[in-house]
Amino acid sequence: MNSLRNRVALIGHLGTNPETKKFDNGNMVTNFSLATNDYYKNEKGEKIEDTQWHNIVAYGKIADIASKFLEKGREVVLEGRLVNRHYNDKDGIKRHVTEIVLNELHMVGSNKK
Repeated sequence: MNSLRNRVALIGHLGTNPETKKFDNGNMVTNFSLATNDYYKNEKGEKIEDTQWHNIVAYGKIADIASKFLEKGREVVLEGRLVNRHYNDKDGIKRHVTEIVLNELHMVGSNKK
């Protein structure tokens, strides 16, 4: 059961092109946003689309793959774990961020253009 703890699996489209940073020690990190859509009908029977946005972070080899092959609009299947962190912005205001740190990434279809 430990493999089910803190596990997230999503299918969605990239909302931004990946941004990659390389560090002096050779490590790299790639960030992008992912949109997932759900649909439901309201009381009037109208179809409503609900889009959720997710912050995705990849390290190491998976960061390199994401930076080379992903772009905005691309559909992906991913699996990772939730990470919550806090930081102070430039105005000193404490901010809370929830991110998904990638463990697996699968590209689906072709890039949307």
